[in-house]
Amino acid sequence: MTEIRFDRAPGDRSVFPEKEEKTSAGVLVYTIGLVVAAILTSISFWVANTSLLWAPGIPLGLAVLGIAQMGVHLVFFLHITTGPDNTNNVLALAFGVLIVILVVAGSLWIMANLNNNMMPPLELMDLHMQR
Repeated sequence: MTEIRFDRAPGDRSVFPEKEEKTSAGVLVYTIGLVVAAILTSISFWVANTSLLWAPGIPLGLAVLGIAQMGVHLVFFLHITTGPDNTNNVLALAFGVLIVILVVAGSLWIMANLNNNMMPPLELMDLHMQR
């Protein structure tokens, strides 16, 4: 017989509902997630406040640590995996990310357009300042 293996997030009980996990196993998963998230947070604060790193690389490092933090939250706390039971969850998450990107990009586009069209030209501002 072939054994079927599913992609499971730590602490996810939806794949094998007949197997009951002990409460201590669930607490252990959340504790591991909390510790990893706290470590990533402290590393982010260290990266932001240190002078040991190359200054232009700090924003990229913070972005990488932020993405890692999101991954930890998705796996350890929200139990989102690529398993067959989580297809709707992954699609809902992807749709939410799309909406957030559209709202942020649209807001930046509108603000840039308003900045270009609402500000008076520099020549008019200079004439007002000289009077």
